[in-house]
Amino acid sequence: MGRGPGAQHVQRRNEIADAVLAIVADRGLAAVSLTEAAARAGVSPGRVQHYFPAKQQLLEAAFERGNELSSARIRAKAGADLQDAEPRLMLTTVLNELIPYDAASQAHMRVRQSFHALALADEQIAARLRQLYADFHRQMADLIARDQRAKRIPAALDAHNTALALVALAEGLAAYVLTGVASATTARERVLVAVADLYR
Repeated sequence: MGRGPGAQHVQRRNEIADAVLAIVADRGLAAVSLTEAAARAGVSPGRVQHYFPAKQQLLEAAFERGNELSSARIRAKAGADLQDAEPRLMLTTVLNELIPYDAASQAHMRVRQSFHALALADEQIAARLRQLYADFHRQMADLIARDQRAKRIPAALDAHNTALALVALAEGLAAYVLTGVASATTARERVLVAVADLYR
């Protein structure tokens, strides 16, 4: 995109979205507002409202930004993209990234969970989440299928249903971690066991 107006627009949106994630990390989702986001980003409330007229749009931007930053962390840990990495490593890395383990991942998962809650009452958001999850489950199923072809995972397993179950397990555990029902360590151990079970 270069350094023109388009790049500046994206940078400003990202700075505001980063501010929302920082607020959530420090004080929780309830503290997010246009005014708080403006103060954290060091811009005027009018500037925030120009990009995000409503709080829901702020949360949506934070959701997208959190996913983007999470993807970058996954690439850094796995050393490759989904299509190129060793499947078991990528499965483990991606699923563990869904478990909150520091301030950044906690903020991301809090925003992610709140976005899910919004989807219960908003069909437009629900439709968007369905598409995002369809893509996510397909990518995870592709990883499983690759190791099925390599005869590391039993061919009888349904790759798509297995991918859906693994993601649901990780996100359910993430909710437990966020609410203090389980520790991040326990959650990560359960995810590792679930992945290991595929390879037996």
